[in-house]
Amino acid sequence: MFENLTVENIKKAIKDNKSVRLASYAVGGILVVSLGALAYWGFVYQPANEKSKEAGYVGLNYAALDSTDLAIEDLEPVVKKYDGKTGGEVAQFVLARQYMNKGDFNKALKTLEDVDVEDTYVRVHAEGLQGDCYSEMKNYDKAVDKYLSAAAMDRNEYTTPMYLFKAALLSENKLSDPVKATELYTEIKDNFLTFGNQKSIERYIERSKNKKIK
Repeated sequence: MFENLTVENIKKAIKDNKSVRLASYAVGGILVVSLGALAYWGFVYQPANEKSKEAGYVGLNYAALDSTDLAIEDLEPVVKKYDGKTGGEVAQFVLARQYMNKGDFNKALKTLEDVDVEDTYVRVHAEGLQGDCYSEMKNYDKAVDKYLSAAAMDRNEYTTPMYLFKAALLSENKLSDPVKATELYTEIKDNFLTFGNQKSIERYIERSKNKKIK
């Protein structure tokens, strides 16, 4: 969209077109700001963003090999250097997962809360992993909230029933709320048949229905 939007082209448009010229005088300050933002995007942000995608390659490979300590050592400086860039945010997501592997759920939670990416898969799992952290820290109410939030972010046949199921299990077994659990299990049964069959969801529905509310 911006390939022809250069400073020279903008100057030429102003020179050749009277209406553009008059408008530019009226909003000259805005134009200067816009040109500055455009220059930053074209000459600073985009190259840095592309570079960030390669920066965490070593750390991601360590994570894939379950070399947690080496992954953390490599990813921490990448996250710090490329914060706000695509590669930096993805590295931050993976780094949080490594903290979870080490049992440092508070640090993992803080790291996940700061992940800001457009990629739907990463966003959903960043939310869901926060639920895992809260669950590990025995904060089950917040864990369920995060699971339900992750389930609703992008309704699909994979992540939605998975996080609904996690929320149902905690509701049933940790929060003593079999009514909520039954509701969630039933939603899986009614709307996510494949996942429900894999989990024998009818069995969970019957079990939660037969539990007394404490």
